[in-house]
Amino acid sequence: MADNTHVGSTVSGLMAEIAGIGTDASRGGYSRPVYSSAELELREWFTAAATDRSLDVECDRNGIIWAWWNPTGAPLSDAVVTGSHLDSVPGGGAFDGPLGVASALNAVDILRARNIEPARPLALAVFPEEEGSRYGLACLGSQLMTGAVSVERAMGLTDADGTTFAELAARNGLDPAHMGRDDERLSQIGCFVELHVEQGRGLIDHGSPVAIGSSILGHGRWLLSFSGQGNHAGTTLMNDRSDPMVAAAATVIDVRRLGKLVDGARATVGKLDPVPGGSNVIASRVDVWLDVRHSDDGVVAALVADIAAAAREHAAAEGCTMTLTEASMSPRVDFDPALRGRLSSILPDAPILPTGAGHDAGVLKDRVPTAMLFVRNPTGISHSPEEYVEDPDADRGGDALATVLAELLG
Repeated sequence: MADNTHVGSTVSGLMAEIAGIGTDASRGGYSRPVYSSAELELREWFTAAATDRSLDVECDRNGIIWAWWNPTGAPLSDAVVTGSHLDSVPGGGAFDGPLGVASALNAVDILRARNIEPARPLALAVFPEEEGSRYGLACLGSQLMTGAVSVERAMGLTDADGTTFAELAARNGLDPAHMGRDDERLSQIGCFVELHVEQGRGLIDHGSPVAIGSSILGHGRWLLSFSGQGNHAGTTLMNDRSDPMVAAAATVIDVRRLGKLVDGARATVGKLDPVPGGSNVIASRVDVWLDVRHSDDGVVAALVADIAAAAREHAAAEGCTMTLTEASMSPRVDFDPALRGRLSSILPDAPILPTGAGHDAGVLKDRVPTAMLFVRNPTGISHSPEEYVEDPDADRGGDALATVLAELLG
């Protein structure tokens, strides 16, 4: 007998339940890094909500939470999976990640209200460290599960406090020795459909509440580290300086200049770390974090090479050195055409849009068929407190996800 306790729930109502978790008084918006008190509270919220819906909840060896609905007792294979993440960038919006999780919970309620019981298993998944805001590597949970990142590299990552991911994982009940590629789990997934707030203006321009994803731009993150001579700001003459901050600043300007020369490119410096970071100190090192994206992976590589060449020139002119390190690179992703076509037949009015943002669905794509649904963001702004979804659109997105799941579940 299906549990219809939550048949009156809405996506907007579920989002309201977590609106106070992880608010950032200094930045605005939300700061919910992986395994922070805020993200742990959200994980507890999801676990309680799934358990309250009589779903079978487990946390796998990579920290991914799974909530299973399998009323027929079918073998856990060829499952339809949906979900997203609960972590955020610093000072991010309310919807990036949690909207997909809330919509997944609501979809179960809608299916039960329609008296639909799945003929194949349905799983709701919550992936950790999708944003990479704590350890600098996006989609860390899904990358571990698929083997896209090695366990050795992942465990050695350190956060701003010097805590390794291995230490943090162990602190939160995981065994670093057993983390990594999980072929058994992957074999249980028949397809994955991720719902997400749109992180751009596509749906505004189309005048539609929901879209189907076509592809993800190739994108990566690089560290440009400028090294010079640390010194006293008051006693060092201007002509006697080897100031890496000057070289870094000139490079930031060139990132914008060079990025604008390439049609369709996105080139961004969103983080700059001076060492030691004193206001009366000439830095000895400045780390500049570069994000570059384009639909052509070759263009990404060429643009990064041009930026690196400019950075070396600026460093040499200032008597400094520069090293370039690739932190991550995700090639362009084209979502499974057969699954995308099926979603288009289910939602014939939904436009098909690409995205410049990375997602767990993009990581899983090489191992299982994946697809994405986007929900309209009337501001067109994301990774910011101004990110927004109107309540009616949030609920339309949940209904669209439920409709898709009903068809996929047979």
